[in-house]
Amino acid sequence: MTYIATLKPEDGRITVLFPDFPGCGTVGNTFDEVLALAAEALGGHVESLRDIGEAIPEPRSLSSIRAEIKDLDITFAAIPLIEDRGTTRRVNVSLDPGLLDAIDGAAKSRGMTRSAFLASAARRELVGV
Repeated sequence: MTYIATLKPEDGRITVLFPDFPGCGTVGNTFDEVLALAAEALGGHVESLRDIGEAIPEPRSLSSIRAEIKDLDITFAAIPLIEDRGTTRRVNVSLDPGLLDAIDGAAKSRGMTRSAFLASAARRELVGV
């Protein structure tokens, strides 16, 4: 599931807000940084809403949100909702042995497990940075 975020550059920083979630936002220095921060903010906000028993709104369309926002300095981005549920699930994947060796080497050089490395790479790919 993805939600539309607004990105507005101001004073050398970029502010991100989620029209579907008033009060949810973040600020960063670059578009790449702010997209990753936005995904974290969205996930954390939804987790907080779930914790207090609030309903999670269905994502509105870009055209619906765009019709509300008249500021021409706004850029829109689709941010995936990645919920950290606090548990892991074992899965079986098939990878080329050469790719698996490269993954293991990269994970080891970063002090990560294979699973942590793959999860980190998947999050970055989902966010698009």
